[in-house]
Amino acid sequence: MLWASVVVAIITITLKTWAWWITDSVGLLSDAMESLVNLASAIFGLVMVTVAAQPADEEHPYGHHKAEYFSSGFEGILIIVAAMGIIWAASHRIFDPQPIEQVGWGLALSVGSSALNGLLAWVMFGAAKTHRSIALEADAKHLVTDVWTSVGVVIGIGLVSVTGWLWLDAVVAIGVALNILKEGFHLIWRSSQGLMDEAVEPDVIAQIQETLAGFAHHRDDVSIIRFDHVTTRKAGQRRFVDMHMHMPASWTLGRAAALRASVEQALMSAVPGLRASIQLLPSDVEAHFDSERDLL
Repeated sequence: MLWASVVVAIITITLKTWAWWITDSVGLLSDAMESLVNLASAIFGLVMVTVAAQPADEEHPYGHHKAEYFSSGFEGILIIVAAMGIIWAASHRIFDPQPIEQVGWGLALSVGSSALNGLLAWVMFGAAKTHRSIALEADAKHLVTDVWTSVGVVIGIGLVSVTGWLWLDAVVAIGVALNILKEGFHLIWRSSQGLMDEAVEPDVIAQIQETLAGFAHHRDDVSIIRFDHVTTRKAGQRRFVDMHMHMPASWTLGRAAALRASVEQALMSAVPGLRASIQLLPSDVEAHFDSERDLL
């Protein structure tokens, strides 16, 4: 999927650069610069997704899944750099506006490239949801931002043609830059949260709770089987959950281990990509931590 993003980025860079060249519009220049960021981001994302797909090894026993967060963060940094460049270029045009040439051809090229980006973003959102990939999601969101950027540029250039206000071209470019600047900071924030072992999504936690509730057992208002200290984290596509499972001290180790295996299997079936780690404890034994995080 990221290979498709690379190909589309090259096509859109060509179209938008051509549009800027024939119109001399700083708004279209800002659009072309963002597409250049798309290309660099897609290439880096492709590398990081390849790294994330590598199996666990001796130096990385938990796998390489967090590599995708570097892709998202790198894309955010590139977006911010591009936005700063756009603002710098556009600020000069506010005080020294230039006429726009061949507006019709320029707008046609911009609209055509935006249609390609919109179609690709729609496909990539579906793939990101299927594979739970933050790299694909980040690239798709950036493409959507690029589409809205192009829409704003097209409207702005259209208004310049109708009103004759040449300075409006630069104002539109700065507005575009501020929009993508916001998206860049958002991507960096999301990446930082992933690298800090953020908890899994609320719907995944709910699914874990529901699964554990199916194994919890009570008799005469006394818990025979219960779960506590349930903690979760996510790393790229992978999800992790750790917990304590309490059961009667009279149970044999074999019986306890068999139940634990059933719980682990049920959790991994309910949440694809989940890795469960369960510590067995007798019912009358409590583990104490500085901060409790009980789900059940």
